[in-house]
Amino acid sequence: QVLLEESGGGLAQAGGSLRLSCAASIPTFNSFNMAWFRQAPGKEREFVAAVRWTNSTLYADSVKGRFTIARDNAKKTAYLQMTSLKPEDTAVYVCATVFGGLGRPLASRDGYEYWGQGTQVTVSS
Repeated sequence: QVLLEESGGGLAQAGGSLRLSCAASIPTFNSFNMAWFRQAPGKEREFVAAVRWTNSTLYADSVKGRFTIARDNAKKTAYLQMTSLKPEDTAVYVCATVFGGLGRPLASRDGYEYWGQGTQVTVSS
């Protein structure tokens, strides 16, 4: 069974930074694509960033240049470093993963099989 546990959320001021972590209980973590999505109240869950098992990355236009996704295969953890935060970044951030991901859309919810519970990020103006 694949379990994902997010941490690192909280309250930040506009312009500030936060780092989210997603710890995975996956023996073959280095073969899984990892991604972050977010969901604001009353809105659809949207793609934020992904890192493939090959370590290549993809970002939503809204976070490009401000957020950085990374993975540490030894720690079986994915990270999302968020800088220059804006109030519109306020959302529940959810980690997702899929084995390999071949043929799966990287920036779509359909591309992932397993999801965490999420961590709240609130950015004040």
